[in-house]
Amino acid sequence: QVQLVESGGGSAQAGGSLNLSCAASGDPGSRVCLAWFRRPPGKEREGVAKLNTLRRSTYVAGSVKGRFTVSQDSAKNTVYLQMNTLKPDDTGMYYCAAASAWGGGCPPLIEGRYDYWGQGTQVTVSS
Repeated sequence: QVQLVESGGGSAQAGGSLNLSCAASGDPGSRVCLAWFRRPPGKEREGVAKLNTLRRSTYVAGSVKGRFTVSQDSAKNTVYLQMNTLKPDDTGMYYCAAASAWGGGCPPLIEGRYDYWGQGTQVTVSS
């Protein structure tokens, strides 16, 4: 079992920044891969970024590349999503998700490929 707790959401003006945190606990093998997803209002959940905690490799989706950065603090078992130059389109519920690594790699940012989910943290960006 894996537990994920997100924090750091809130309201921001367009052009501002927020830093989301995801504290992970539980079976280490089941949370090698940590990812961020978001669900904009009225839309499906979409993948934003992922991180391989062992290889320390990261991937950021094209829609947020250059504005969002994913990182980790291994000592704290925490992964972060630094969001800069926020836009109103970034509004949504942000979720942390975990999965095992297969062949050393992390699954693509597809909802069904991740096994554990946090409760989410709301991000609202106003223009």
